[in-house]
Amino acid sequence: MSATLKDIAAYTGLSVTQVSRALNDHDDVSAETKIRAREAARALNYRPNLSARKLASGRSGIVGLVLPPQDRTPRDSMFVQMVRGLSSAFSRQGRLFVLNAADEGEDVVEVHRRLIDGGSLDGFVLIEPEDADPRVAYLQRRGVPLVMHGRGALAPNYPFYDIDNIAVGRELTAMLLRAGHRRIGFVNGVRSMCYVAHRRAGWEMALRAADVPADPMLHEHGQMTESVGALATLRMMSMQSDRPTALIAGNMLIAKGIYSALSMLGLKVPGDVSVVVHDDMLPGEDLMAVPPTSGTRSALAQSWEPLAQGLIGAIEGRALADLQRVGDFEIVDAGSIAPPV
Repeated sequence: MSATLKDIAAYTGLSVTQVSRALNDHDDVSAETKIRAREAARALNYRPNLSARKLASGRSGIVGLVLPPQDRTPRDSMFVQMVRGLSSAFSRQGRLFVLNAADEGEDVVEVHRRLIDGGSLDGFVLIEPEDADPRVAYLQRRGVPLVMHGRGALAPNYPFYDIDNIAVGRELTAMLLRAGHRRIGFVNGVRSMCYVAHRRAGWEMALRAADVPADPMLHEHGQMTESVGALATLRMMSMQSDRPTALIAGNMLIAKGIYSALSMLGLKVPGDVSVVVHDDMLPGEDLMAVPPTSGTRSALAQSWEPLAQGLIGAIEGRALADLQRVGDFEIVDAGSIAPPV
């Protein structure tokens, strides 16, 4: 038999009302009380009665994510971390997180419509934003709360959690410019992704500030995989006298491909080519072949709690300004940058 709100109240010395409001993250409950109630709920293995909650509040306590079709889905390690992290974050807030994967070629807006019309979900987490994202337009038209991992525009009209990807692209480029590099290649992500466009804008911004032309031949788009990193590096390094003296990797898998290609060419880092990378700090990837690399770092895991808080806040009608968060990133000097030869 599972614990009840009365059991948690007896365990903590709080009233049933206080426990209920704490587990539902109401603003008039102190952070200390929320922590006490949540820790007791975990200790007692409390599971909210979702049917009773819907009858009382008109909400089910269930939120969801529609995973885009396979050609746009994050790689396996990222997908696993995302599902695990979001499930845990919403569970700590007394909500149930469910996943629905769109089939290849299926309209994701239609998937959202079907789930909304089923009447079981209070709101959605969205990933991989696009410019003028049709999912956002549809959910807002239906009055359904949402939170976005990332953002399309820099000042969107919906809740989100993001890092400043323009600043990431700018800082990665500036690290190399400060060392004297002027031919700086960038192996970036899929062109249609907004964060990819923001990082490219940062690359261009840093080059422009240093009065260095942004050569489109030094910027490659593609899936964030080892093979894309290797092939892009081989192409750029075949440019004879115009080849880059430094490379930016969009993630650690791309960096692994860059290192492999440079090794095949007999080039060393940083003696022959400098390399920097943005690291999402994803566990479980076989990246032992990547030497310590300078760049920027921001753990993807730091987004789960703000996303859960943002969606719950949207469901409860909190002010938009309180539901838009920009996270930090670190700058790492790991010895992979040297002046150009």
